[in-house]
Amino acid sequence: MKELLDKEVILIDRHEYVKVLNPRAHEGGDQPKYLYIPVEEYLSKKEAYVSSALRIEEGKRILSHAPSLSSPSPAVGKEVSSSSVSVFPVAQLKKKVVVAHFDDRTTSADETFGDWLSEKLIKEMIQRAPQTLFIDYQMVKEFLEKSELTPLELELPKASRVLSEVFGIQAIVLGEITGPYVFTTKGTKDQEGTSTAIIKIEMKIIDTLSGKILKTISAQNPIFPTKEKGTFSDEKAKEKAFDLTINDLSRSLSRELDRLDWFCRVAKVEGEEVYINAGKLSGLRVGDVMEVIRFGSLGEKREITGKIQISALFGMDASIGKLIQGEKPNEEDILKLAGRKGS
Repeated sequence: MKELLDKEVILIDRHEYVKVLNPRAHEGGDQPKYLYIPVEEYLSKKEAYVSSALRIEEGKRILSHAPSLSSPSPAVGKEVSSSSVSVFPVAQLKKKVVVAHFDDRTTSADETFGDWLSEKLIKEMIQRAPQTLFIDYQMVKEFLEKSELTPLELELPKASRVLSEVFGIQAIVLGEITGPYVFTTKGTKDQEGTSTAIIKIEMKIIDTLSGKILKTISAQNPIFPTKEKGTFSDEKAKEKAFDLTINDLSRSLSRELDRLDWFCRVAKVEGEEVYINAGKLSGLRVGDVMEVIRFGSLGEKREITGKIQISALFGMDASIGKLIQGEKPNEEDILKLAGRKGS
């Protein structure tokens, strides 16, 4: 734990990954800025990752102090002063999302793509939206079954509320797949054939705070880029169709999650201590001040009833706070970040 105190740790399918700078990011192309390394691998090769990060930071430091040959000095001064502007702290908090297995309306009973697609979408989103924590769906599914709820009831407000209260989940993603449809043609000189494929995916994003569908997104790949010839052309065309469609979906999902308000919940109140279902992984820090927000009888009217200051972080993603203003919260209340030291 000491080795990970200053690192960003992300939970994916019950496994922890450390976010590190990609030493090859400067090469451009398809190289991502960050890599996500399993905790065990990071700890065993820590020196290599640390030295790479130091080299990158040293390069940035040298560049930042180097004189500009193409810009006049006033512009340089303006750039330096703008870099010191504080960013609103909510941007550093991570939203918890669960991606359910997609309903598979495949054309073949022998093939199922729902589980595989959700995993592929999560991997794409980890690169595109690192400010999101993906909660393991299997764990959520097991919890729902114990609570006498089925995965088919994920769209119901009752399920949304339970997942919000217990796991701190802010959005549920679910959907269905139609296809893939594969078209193969063979000519007199083309015995193996040429294949193309098309697939359609519809996805719903549910806001657990309101229990309502936030957005419905539909994506379908263009057919021409999936064209493949030769051996296994049908499988290769299918793979391209999935890649193109998931890439489109992940962009849309990332935009919608960016618009979603961050919040967490009061898990328990015990004496003067308030237990919160968000902590280090979500981006909270000791000293953060949280507004306590209470909903009216109709669920629409909100009022701020007090403020809590985070006094300790514990577990994988939980924290303890103490009331510093207003009335003591109850377990129906939600919390939002009001401010933090240095912001």
